[in-house]
Amino acid sequence: MNLEYRQAEEISEDDYKLLLDADPSKEIVDSYIKRSTVFEVLNLDKLVGIVAMLPTRPETLEIVNIAVAPEQQNLGIGTMILEKMIASAKAADYNTLEIGTGSNSYQQLHVYQKVGFRMSWIDKDFFTNNYSRKVIDKYLTFDGFVLKDMVRLTMKLK
Repeated sequence: MNLEYRQAEEISEDDYKLLLDADPSKEIVDSYIKRSTVFEVLNLDKLVGIVAMLPTRPETLEIVNIAVAPEQQNLGIGTMILEKMIASAKAADYNTLEIGTGSNSYQQLHVYQKVGFRMSWIDKDFFTNNYSRKVIDKYLTFDGFVLKDMVRLTMKLK
């Protein structure tokens, strides 16, 4: 698979569908997306993923949103996007790359650690404090599990 990365000049409706798949609050997405560099990920000119990167502190870059189109998941695209963003962050001379996910987002935690991220801390009650509605993890096999905490992961690039 030969993925193409295109910096988004404007966030399209299709971009929003993917961004909101990873983060269910349009208001929160809008709050960080305007400060981020957003890359659309294409395969054969079809949008298959999206990633948003945000400088947060000196020499630190955060992946604030990453999503793969539902019909394209479990094909390794997410791993390829992460590897490309890691290489880009290194080339841009960042020292640290960060990412966060729900404490019960087991598949994402597996992928992030597989590419080299390490758990660094837990932001307790992140989702209950920052989202106006309960966030239910749609990927879990049982219903009603309310997402409360965010796991923060870090990768040292140098």
